[in-house]
Amino acid sequence: MDRPLKASATELLARLPGKASAKWPQGERFARAFAHGSMSVELYAPVGDDPQTPHAQDELYFIHSGSGEFVLEGERHAFGPGTAFFVPAGAAHRFENFTPDFATWVVFWGPDGGEAG
Repeated sequence: MDRPLKASATELLARLPGKASAKWPQGERFARAFAHGSMSVELYAPVGDDPQTPHAQDELYFIHSGSGEFVLEGERHAFGPGTAFFVPAGAAHRFENFTPDFATWVVFWGPDGGEAG
């Protein structure tokens, strides 16, 4: 099998920052672990602030390290390692007031627009 069966947060963090762009002038703060069909798994580790915008797919976050606040459609939620969040496609969300060691797994899946009925 040519695709990876596992991913290591340590190895993915070592690949950051990624390539620079207008959105990520200091380099991308996410690294893709693997993908299959509509599903992809990344490790996301922003520095200072979280510039993300709503995504087309549903997503899950699993906090790997650090703490802070997660803002989903204006509601604030404290987080730390082991916390999980679901974000429906198109929902405004971001991480705020996070510690320098913050990193989270993120899983995207499903069709554009999400799976909500």
